[in-house]
Amino acid sequence: MEPRTLACRIGAGLSTSGSAWDAATEAAREARSGALGRAEVDLACVFLSPAHLDDADAAVEAVREELAPRHLLGCVAEGVLAGARELEEGPAAAVWAGALPGAEIESFHATAVQTDDGIAVTGFPELDDPGLVALLVDPFTFPAVPFLQALNEAHQPVPLIGGIAVGAQRPGAQALLLDDAVHAEGAVGAVVSGVPVLTIVSQGCRLIGREAVITRCEDNVVYELAGTPALERLRADIAALSAEERTLAAGGLLAGLVIDENRPEYDTGDFLMRGLLGADESTGALALGDTVRVGQTLRFFVRDAASADADLRRALDGVLPRTRAAGALLFTCNGRGTNLFSEPDHDARVVAETLGTRALAGFFCGGEIGPVGGKAFLHGFTATLAVFLDP
Repeated sequence: MEPRTLACRIGAGLSTSGSAWDAATEAAREARSGALGRAEVDLACVFLSPAHLDDADAAVEAVREELAPRHLLGCVAEGVLAGARELEEGPAAAVWAGALPGAEIESFHATAVQTDDGIAVTGFPELDDPGLVALLVDPFTFPAVPFLQALNEAHQPVPLIGGIAVGAQRPGAQALLLDDAVHAEGAVGAVVSGVPVLTIVSQGCRLIGREAVITRCEDNVVYELAGTPALERLRADIAALSAEERTLAAGGLLAGLVIDENRPEYDTGDFLMRGLLGADESTGALALGDTVRVGQTLRFFVRDAASADADLRRALDGVLPRTRAAGALLFTCNGRGTNLFSEPDHDARVVAETLGTRALAGFFCGGEIGPVGGKAFLHGFTATLAVFLDP
C-alpha cells in the first residue's frame, strides 16, 4: 500500500458534454488527473447545469464509479464553475474531489416539517466545533433564513458556507445530491472536522459616508442615525460624494450593519450588507432588508463591478501571507458573472489566480451563505468560499 501523505490533495474538473454520464465522467477524470493522483477521495462535490437535471442520478453513479468517494455532495444549479472557468448556460458538470487526511466528515439531508409550534428542521447534525459546514439548499422547500437565525442562536461562530440551488427554478423539480441518493427537497450538506478550512465572504461593496450608530429604530425601519433622521443623514452622506460616487449611489445603495461590535475599528468585511427598501419623507425613516437594533453601527455602501473585483481580491489577499491553499469551493451569485462583469469567468479566474490553484469548483447561486462576524447569513450579489489549507 502507498503511504498516505498528511497534505490535502484536491482536484477539480469541468465538462460541457450533453450527456450527464459523460460530463460527470470527464469532469471526475480531470479532477483525478492533477494533484489528487491516486489518493483515496474523502469528499467529492458534483455541480450540474439544468440540462442534466433529469439524469442527475446517472451523474452521481458516474462520479462514484470514477472516484469512489467516501462522501458525495452536490446539486443542480443555474450555472457551474471549475478551475478558472464559469459556465452560465449550456450543459455542464463540475466535479471537485478532495483527499483530506485526518478529516471527519458527516453528510446529511435536512428537511422542514410542519409541527404544532410551526416549521421545524430535522436531519441537521449536532455541531461540535467543526472546521466547515457546507450547505446546499432548495429554496422552495427549506426555510434558509429562519434556519440560519436559529443556528446562530445555538452556535457561534458557525463556519457555514454554501448557497441556494435554483437550477430547476420551480418547486418540485430539484436534484440535491448526497452520497448515492438524489433528493428533490430540503437541503444537503457535510460537516468537515479535523482539517484546516478558511471561510471567506466577499460582498463586493465600496463604503461611502461615515459610520453612525442607530439611535431609534423598530424592526427593519431606522428612524434615527446618531440622533439625526436617517434620511437626512443619508442625504448628507450622498452630498459629500464625488460625482462618480453619486452616479453609483443613484444605481442602488446598501446599508452595512456591523455584526460584531467588539472591534476597535471596522473594515468592509465586518459589515453585513442589506438593501435599502424605501424611505419615508414625512418621518425621515429608512426601511432596510433586515431587522436592526438600537446601538448597532451602520454605514452606507455602493456596489459595482470595480468594487466587487477589488473586494474579492482584498478578501483573498488576506489568505496568502499566512498559508498555501490546496483547493477551494466557490459559491457565487447569479447576479455576478457576466451580469456584473464585462468579461466572463471573473470570480473563478480571480480566485484561481490569487490562491495559486485550479483545484476550485462551485456554482451560481440564488443566494449565497457565509459568515459575517461569526454568524451565518444569506447574502445576495456575494461570493463565498471555503478554502482548504495545506497543514
